[in-house]
Amino acid sequence: MSRSARGTAPRVGSPHTRQRAMLWGVLIVLALFGARLVQVQVIQSEALAAEARATRERTYTLAAQRGDIVDSTGVTFATSQIRYDVEVDQRQIPAFVVLDEDGEIASRGAVAAADLLAPLLDRDPHELGAQLTGDRGYLLLASEVTPEVRESIEALGINGLTTRESTTRVYPAGTTAGSIIGWLNADDEGAAGLEYSLNEQLTGTDGERTVEIGRRGEIIPSAAQSTTAAQDGLTVHTSINSDVQYQCQEVMDRYTKESQASWSAAVVVEVDTGRIIALCDSAQIDPNDPEGYATINSVQYSYEPGSTGKILTMAAALNEGVVTPETVFDIPYQFTTPNGQTFKDFAPHPDREMTAAGILAVSSNTGTVQIGDLMSDETRAEYMEAFGWHEPTGVELAGESGGLNMDPANWDGRTRYATMFGQGIGVNLLQNVGVIATLANDGVRMPLHLVDGYSGSDGVLEPAEIAEGVEVVTPQTAQEMVTILEGVVANDGATGTKAAVPGYRVAGKTGTAEVPDDTGALTETAASFVGTIPADDPKLAIGVVVYRAQINEYGGLVAAPAFNEIASFAVERLGIAPSASDAELYPVYGADDPYLDETDG
Repeated sequence: MSRSARGTAPRVGSPHTRQRAMLWGVLIVLALFGARLVQVQVIQSEALAAEARATRERTYTLAAQRGDIVDSTGVTFATSQIRYDVEVDQRQIPAFVVLDEDGEIASRGAVAAADLLAPLLDRDPHELGAQLTGDRGYLLLASEVTPEVRESIEALGINGLTTRESTTRVYPAGTTAGSIIGWLNADDEGAAGLEYSLNEQLTGTDGERTVEIGRRGEIIPSAAQSTTAAQDGLTVHTSINSDVQYQCQEVMDRYTKESQASWSAAVVVEVDTGRIIALCDSAQIDPNDPEGYATINSVQYSYEPGSTGKILTMAAALNEGVVTPETVFDIPYQFTTPNGQTFKDFAPHPDREMTAAGILAVSSNTGTVQIGDLMSDETRAEYMEAFGWHEPTGVELAGESGGLNMDPANWDGRTRYATMFGQGIGVNLLQNVGVIATLANDGVRMPLHLVDGYSGSDGVLEPAEIAEGVEVVTPQTAQEMVTILEGVVANDGATGTKAAVPGYRVAGKTGTAEVPDDTGALTETAASFVGTIPADDPKLAIGVVVYRAQINEYGGLVAAPAFNEIASFAVERLGIAPSASDAELYPVYGADDPYLDETDG
């Protein structure tokens, strides 16, 4: 019988075949592993290495320095000082040890670190030790640490302690120009003054540094690092002279207190450039510890200019050719206009025959409305606009007020006359002083400004862009007006005699406008004086306003003396030479004045 007949199962294959199959299987598996290894080590190695680095990388911000603010001589108003934040990785503190003289461990961990750190940070060691204990990877221990303290901390070599550079803003001049300079908010952005209005120029651009960190939190110096440098903000160079500013503030604070006024302000302007040498509001705020809201009344508050507004009326009349300085008018104490409006002078007087110059010298309302009525309302409004009363001056401070009620279409029959002597309209102090600054500059109005320019890290000053001056009146009109205004200060019996500065010719005008009290009744005053010095070669224009004074509430009694003190200091400090000649004044009265005697001009 054959084997198949006996039912024996056939052989599937030989041992050699199975071995070959197994070998091929092993080879295939090895090939797959090899391919994966090649993929990991060759193809994906760079990506995996980058991923690993990313887990070890840490990016730090390199804070940009905010630009300084300085005065015209380089005195610092605002600057940023380098400070440091102290940070801790609590997980690394247990590894810190302090050794004794024999090299034995004397103390370790949070207790040891706190004992060394506490005196440097002026902290209680027990409270500090509690902050050093835990498993947090980041905790801020202290802020605004000085560079000296930071150096001492790093010398301790405490594991897990790092310092991060920051800045803090300081104001070395304190209240001097404090409200003008301003301060920063909690986010280190400008909150007031020039810090606010020039925030873009002062703010720098932060940089960053990326490093690799070891397992203990240390920087790996051999690893690749990348740094983008910070770009510091620009330094702002102001036109303010800090000495004149300080003295000007002292004067205005004192006059505010002595006259029991609500507030007062003064401004000192360089007439041929429009540079503001001092801008002095009473009660300046210290930016190092600001409290309340910094109202800059000299810029942000409009008031009725009162009789200082007569300057504009007279200048327009001279420039239009409707009067000369010696044109004679009959001046009664009380005058009724063609439309039936009655106006009076400040004090009763007999009818006088006065020149146009004399009308300004004694500040006659009845004479001023006669002169103003020689021009149309539209013509006078054009001069208001040309002298800068319609719009804000554009000074580099936020919230400047503009002119109020300058459109003749809004004037009724009485207001049109009131505007001739500075009532029924509103200007800020800069706008008011701008008129006499223009006349002192041969009739050319220069833009008033607080900023001379900017400088970067190279220290090179880039001048600020200032618009060109605009001629408002002719040089002849301007010179005639300056001479007329000298009479306001130099003539006996004129209203501005208390503004006189020995050795210097002064031209200016007093003003006393009625302003409302708390009930709305016109029982209070805005007392003012605007003037230029020296009148024979004008260098400075100075404006003063004292608002709602309770004592000596008239311009000639409170604002003119304040002008005297500010001007006297400014010409000395700025090196302005005394006048080289005496004034040749226009006559106050006409030749046929019935009361003219040898004491009258």
